[in-house]
Amino acid sequence: MLKIGNIDMKNPVVLAPMAGVCNSAFRLTVKEFGAGLVCAEMVSDKGIVFKNEKTLNMLYIDEREKPLSLQIFGGEKETLVEAARFVDQNTNADIIDINMGCPVPKITKCDAGAKWLLDPNKIYEMVSAVVAAVEKPVTVKMRMGWDEDHIYAVKNAQAVERAGGQAVALHGRTRVQMYEGTANWDIIREVKQSVGIPVIGNGDVKTPQDAKRMLEETGADGVMIGRAALGDPWIIYRTVQYLETGKLMGEPPVREKMDVCILHLDRLIALKNEDIAVREMRKHAAWYLKGVRGNANARSAINECLTRGQLVAVLNELVVEAEAREQEQAIVS
Repeated sequence: MLKIGNIDMKNPVVLAPMAGVCNSAFRLTVKEFGAGLVCAEMVSDKGIVFKNEKTLNMLYIDEREKPLSLQIFGGEKETLVEAARFVDQNTNADIIDINMGCPVPKITKCDAGAKWLLDPNKIYEMVSAVVAAVEKPVTVKMRMGWDEDHIYAVKNAQAVERAGGQAVALHGRTRVQMYEGTANWDIIREVKQSVGIPVIGNGDVKTPQDAKRMLEETGADGVMIGRAALGDPWIIYRTVQYLETGKLMGEPPVREKMDVCILHLDRLIALKNEDIAVREMRKHAAWYLKGVRGNANARSAINECLTRGQLVAVLNELVVEAEAREQEQAIVS
C-alpha cells in the first residue's frame, strides 16, 4: 500500500491535480470510485497570502474526499512558506504538495511550476523551508526536466528527499513537451532507484493495464491518473479492481454514465452556483459523452445549456435513445 509520511492510502491509485478540473465536486466523485488519494488543483501562494476570496474558496475539502493532497505553487520562498503554513493550520488537507511541473508560461514566468526544474539547489531551499514550517507531510509533483538538454529528475528528487519531502510524483515529460509526445517511464524507474521516499509515476496511464505495467516496469509506489479520468471516474474503479484481482471490469452503461454526470453537476452547483456550475459542467459533460453513440448532437445542445434542467434534459434524452437502440438490437439478435 502507498504511505506518505503518516498517511496510509487504501491503494496506490492517485488522482492527478489538474488545474481547472480538480475542485471538490470532481474529487469527491472520483474518490467514490475508489481512488487511494485525490489531489486538489494547484492554488496560488500569493492568492492565499493576500486572502483572495476565489483562492480561499479553492481550499474547501469535503471530509469524504480524504485522504487528500492540496497543491500550492509559487516562486518566492517567503510567500510559499506563508501559504503552506496557512494550509497546514486552516484546512483539513492531509498532505501539502508543491507544484514543480506546471508548464504554462504565466506560471513559469513567475519562477514557479516547471521553472524549478532547472535548479536543484532552489528545490532544496524551498522545500526545506516549507517542511520546517508545517506539520503535515510535504510532497512535490514534478516533470522529468525542462527540456531534453536539462533533465535533472534524479538530482531534483534527491533534493526533495534531502529537504524532508515525503514523496515525489513524477510526470515523464519535459516542460517543453507540455502534454505531447510519449511519457518516459525509464526516468521514473531511475528516480525510484535513486531515492528512499515513495515515488508516484505519472504520464500516459490510460487503461488499467497501463497502470499495472507502469508499477511493474518502474517499481513506483503509486500510479497517478490524470486526463484519462476526465468524464470517466470508472477508470479509477477499474484500475483498482484490476490491480487487486486481475479482473478487467467492463465499461458502464450509458444510463450509469449520465447519472454520475448529473451527480457531478449537482455537487458543482452546491459548490458554486447554478449559472457558474452549468457553464463549467459543459466541458465535463462532453467528456462523459465520449464513446456514446450519437453524442455529436448532444454536445452541441450542451454548449447552449444555461440551467440544470436544460442540461439534465439533454443527458436524459441521450439515455432514452441509447436504450432504444439496445432494445432494437436485442430484438434483432
